[in-house]
Amino acid sequence: MTPTPNHPPVIAIDGPAAAGKGTLARRLAAELGLRHLDTGMIYRAAASRLLAGGGDPDDPAAAALAAQTLTADDLVRTDLRTERTGETASKIAALGPVRAALLDFQRNFGRTAPGAVLDGRDIGTVVFPDARAKIFVTASPEARALRRHEELRGKGVASIFADVLEEMRLRDRRDRERAVAPLRPADDAVILDTTDMSADEVFAAALAHVTGRL
Repeated sequence: MTPTPNHPPVIAIDGPAAAGKGTLARRLAAELGLRHLDTGMIYRAAASRLLAGGGDPDDPAAAALAAQTLTADDLVRTDLRTERTGETASKIAALGPVRAALLDFQRNFGRTAPGAVLDGRDIGTVVFPDARAKIFVTASPEARALRRHEELRGKGVASIFADVLEEMRLRDRRDRERAVAPLRPADDAVILDTTDMSADEVFAAALAHVTGRL
C-alpha cells in the first residue's frame, strides 16, 4: 500500500521483545516532534484489566471484553511491566477479537496530528501498512535475553539468564506462529539487527532512513 501524504506521517517500528524498538521509537518521536505510542502497552493494559477482573487468559470472550472496555486510565496501571502481565498480553494478542478491538485505537492515535511513531509487532504489516517509513528492529535471542535479564536484575528482580532465554524463545515462536498478524517484517521495511550495535548507532541508522522518507 502506498503511503498517503495527506495524512499525518506515521513511522512503524516493529520487532521482537527486547530488540530495542521502544527506545528507538521514543527517540525518533522526540527528534521529529511526533507523538509516540508503545502499542505493546495496549495489550498489556488489556491483559492487566483481564487479570484484575479475575478473567481467564484462555477464555477468548473474557479477553475480548477486556479489550473492548479498555480506557486511557488502563494505560497507567502499575502492573503493566510485570512478567505475568507480559505473558498474558502475548497470549491474548493472538486472539482476533482482541486485536480487532484495539486496532481502531491505534489507528486513531496515528492519524492524529502531528503524526506518530508507533512501536509493536504488526504496525507495518497490519495497523499501518501505508506508514511513511517502516523499520523492523531485531537482535539474536541471546542478546535480547541478556538485555532483559540485566533489566530485571537492575530492578531488583531475581532472574536466571537461562530461564529468560527460554521464555524469550517460546514467546518468539508464539508470536511468529500465531494465526492472526504473525510477527514478521513488512516487505518494504528496513531491517536493523541491533545485536552488535549501540543505541546511538541504531538511532543514527533509523533517523537517516526515516528523514529520507518524510
